[in-house]
Amino acid sequence: MTGNEIRQRFLDYFATKGHTIVPSSPLVPAQDPTLLFTNAGMVQFKAVFLGEERRGYVRATTCQKCVRAGGKHNDLENVGRTARHHTFFEMLGNFSFGDYFKAEAVAFAWEFLTKEMGLPRERLWATVFTDDDEAFGLWQKVAGLKPERILRLGEADNFWAMGETGPCGPCSEIHYHQGNHLPCAEEKAGRGCLGPACECDRWLEVWNLVFMQFNRDAAGAMTPLPKPSIDTGMGLERVAAIMQGKSSNFETDLLWPILEAAAKLARKTYRTSEADDISLRVIADHARAATFLIADGVYPSNEWRGYVLRRIMRRAMRHGRLLGLHEPFLWQAAEWVVDVMAPAYPELRNEKARVHELVRTEEERFAETLDTGMAKIQEYLEANRGAKTRVADGKFLFTLYDTYGFPLDLAQEVLQETGWSVPQASLDAYEAEMERQRERARAGSAFGEAEDAESVKLYAELSVKIPRPEFLGYESLAAPARILVMVRAGRRLREAVAGDEVEVILDRTPCYAESGGQVGDTGHVVGREARGRILDAYYRGSGLIVHRVRVEQGGFREGEDVAVSVESPRRQGLRLHHTGTHLLHAALRKILGTHVTQAGSLVAPDHLRFDITHPSQIRDRELEQVEELVNEKVRDNLRVDPIQTDLEQALKMGALALFGEKYGQRVRVVKIGDFSTELCGGTHLDQTGQIGLFKIVSEGAVAAGVRRLEAVTGDAALHHVGREESALREAAAIVKIPPLQLPQRLQKLLEEQRLLEKQLESLEGRVAKTRAQELVAAARQIGGVAVVAARVDGLGQDGLRAVVDSVRERLGSGVICLGSVKDGKVSLVTAVTKDLTARFNAGKLIQEVAQAVGGGGGGRPDLAQAGGKDPSKLDAALGLVPDWVARQAK
Repeated sequence: MTGNEIRQRFLDYFATKGHTIVPSSPLVPAQDPTLLFTNAGMVQFKAVFLGEERRGYVRATTCQKCVRAGGKHNDLENVGRTARHHTFFEMLGNFSFGDYFKAEAVAFAWEFLTKEMGLPRERLWATVFTDDDEAFGLWQKVAGLKPERILRLGEADNFWAMGETGPCGPCSEIHYHQGNHLPCAEEKAGRGCLGPACECDRWLEVWNLVFMQFNRDAAGAMTPLPKPSIDTGMGLERVAAIMQGKSSNFETDLLWPILEAAAKLARKTYRTSEADDISLRVIADHARAATFLIADGVYPSNEWRGYVLRRIMRRAMRHGRLLGLHEPFLWQAAEWVVDVMAPAYPELRNEKARVHELVRTEEERFAETLDTGMAKIQEYLEANRGAKTRVADGKFLFTLYDTYGFPLDLAQEVLQETGWSVPQASLDAYEAEMERQRERARAGSAFGEAEDAESVKLYAELSVKIPRPEFLGYESLAAPARILVMVRAGRRLREAVAGDEVEVILDRTPCYAESGGQVGDTGHVVGREARGRILDAYYRGSGLIVHRVRVEQGGFREGEDVAVSVESPRRQGLRLHHTGTHLLHAALRKILGTHVTQAGSLVAPDHLRFDITHPSQIRDRELEQVEELVNEKVRDNLRVDPIQTDLEQALKMGALALFGEKYGQRVRVVKIGDFSTELCGGTHLDQTGQIGLFKIVSEGAVAAGVRRLEAVTGDAALHHVGREESALREAAAIVKIPPLQLPQRLQKLLEEQRLLEKQLESLEGRVAKTRAQELVAAARQIGGVAVVAARVDGLGQDGLRAVVDSVRERLGSGVICLGSVKDGKVSLVTAVTKDLTARFNAGKLIQEVAQAVGGGGGGRPDLAQAGGKDPSKLDAALGLVPDWVARQAK
């Protein structure tokens, strides 16, 4: 039975039992920003289990895409080393939301495994929680299991909790006996196999049935839930291995075609080398994880989800190197994944080109880092070959990361594979170096310190004590209000006087607090005897709108009635640019593709900034099309409709929701005609025609796979166009031609410049040859080795290297070090002829000479270059060369 057939049979079976088949949710949990990836089938139903959401069914069944590669559930380091660990896997599950409970769950599971799958009953055992007599009895009654085939295990194995508090309950696992012919560590140690409780491969956990029947409070007390529920999970890959008679998940039809293709590409045969087998399993698994994560909108980066994806990809790339794959290959593996998995997940076909491009780009970027890092590790191992203890130096690990970009986790894995340990002391030393680096960065940073602990504590308390302020800013820019609280430096104030700058919480306000990328409002607050300027508005604590107010005259008191007003022209600028942002987002998705998702935004009064996920630079013509489409919708004067609705209805309307954002049950949707529909709490225009003009002013990269666009609207757009036209006229006047002829004239001037540069390069080459002859003639003999150490001012690195190449060619055999000062900077180049590199290393020579001029550099044994900061010491530095050669020649 194929993996696809098992998946479908499972869903069909539970559909006949009254379950609604629910599609897999994305790997990025949209409603839970605390969770790295979707790691279980119940994740998309979490709000239902908590009673926060109701759906049109009480029974559900799914085949859920899952990733476990970080946080609490992290299988990354085990992948490849075992037969059943994965980063990406599929979890089959059936769920009951207050409908059926233990008896039905046990009966469904037993019937499916023994009748639908035809598994032999004598190979199936069960485990239950120690105190769960009901489940123990049900396995005897429903499945006919004898008591000795039902194990009672403790909380660590058979009790499940959603978190420290909340729904929880005992669970029961079904285990499959794979046979006593498999090795068991317990038996080898002279003890008996522990059965389903054993860690050996004789026993395979197949299905976990969770009985959610309690609610645990902060004190640890558990009370029965009014409607107990069921959450089950069964790994598709494990069931496939059993049904297909395979001892390893990697040999099932879900993974074998990928592994086999990787082996063919690397010209390896599986099961002939354990080291090669590990690498092939890593590639097969990680290719699946990377493909599905990218298809679900995750891009490799140095932060959170993107960082885990990057780790997965880089680990696969390194194992490719171990197999001898030195050219990019992972992008091909992604194609194999699509071929295998697209029948069940057809969306992969739509994302194939994007996944291909992104993986290849990441692979090419990391190739040099990987090769350099591996070479540096090899140098470190060679240099410390005679070390008494094989313990990695934390400072070396930091240098690998800081100088060469080689990640710590990958360095750990490489070193450990060569027999070196990376204990906590090494990691502490690494972290100490990292902290010193952070301190240096903080010292040069213009940003202020984060809010202090006292403020955090105070606002957490206020969030419970005072009502959440009412926001009036959608309908009004001015309103009467009452001062509830005033805070300064984490302490509550009763009164604030002229000159004070305080944080003020009102019972109601028209001021928009910074959120969703839109900056906070500014304005004024006026009392009977006081006046203050609102400098900013933002959220603190749990939903408290805080106004940062500078008291300009008189004094404010807690409990005082005041009048609050928003700075109207500034708010209008925010409305213009926020509506413009929505139009831009929709246009980008239409022109570039639906893979485009928001990765960050800033809505300011005078401009907007919008970050998107996109694997490559946006071409000029594409930018023109985006801009044209936005301005077309501006001219259409589309109506902008804010709609209050529930989340499920909003998503049915096609509203775009941002990954990682936490939405309540009631949401605000901003709909712009039939062109754009997004979940958004920001302030917007009434009609798109009010924008007037939309202009993109820049586009560039901010991270791998993330592009940033900046744009202006309204008067700001007109002013930008005016400045561009003025600059164009000014440039045209300089060369005395009409503005529209400027591009052609510039092209002609550039061609003339390139011709002159070639002539200059030819002249410098002739000069270099002449200078080389002089330098060779002046070569000194040190220990039977010809040495050229001289100063050739006025040349940069390229010119200096040309002279060195010419000297090396004429010298035939020897050591060369040339230095130059140009524009106050020192350039150094060293070279050693091929016949002498075993005795003299150009890279080591350059380090010693560069250090003398306050610089640094490096290179190969035959050629190296460096820079320096102190021209006054160049002559002395060059004077070190003969002594260095003499020392090395001994």
